Amino acid sequence: MSAITGARKILVVDDEVTVAETLALILQGCHYDVRAAFSAEQAIEILAEWRPDLVITDVMLPQMNGIDLGCVVKANYPNCGVLLVSGHPGTTELLEIAWQKGNHFEILAKPLHPAVILDMVAGLLPSAAGEADA
Repeated sequence: MSAITGARKILVVDDEVTVAETLALILQGCHYDVRAAFSAEQAIEILAEWRPDLVITDVMLPQMNGIDLGCVVKANYPNCGVLLVSGHPGTTELLEIAWQKGNHFEILAKPLHPAVILDMVAGLLPSAAGEADA
């Protein structure tokens, strides 16, 4: 996926390749600079060298789940936003554990409608004009 100069950077994480790539294409169509990862571990590698403004991650991932990934993101990259997506009703218990540890995340239910995800992304990304480089 090609970089868009000056664009806000978003990392999409989903173990379903088609879902990750489709969401990345939707976001690229709105002029975001997007990369996709297909596991939490791959996302952590990308985070270390690319530093996105927002991570959109599925909750149900192999090995490390998306909520734990969100906690890693917030602990190591506090200026990076996290948006969780899930098609599983059992995520409430995992979210409660994260909340008890002081990690509060926005969550969207799958299937994702492009307009809803784009509105949520716009709301989570601080305006570029009001932001200082970290």
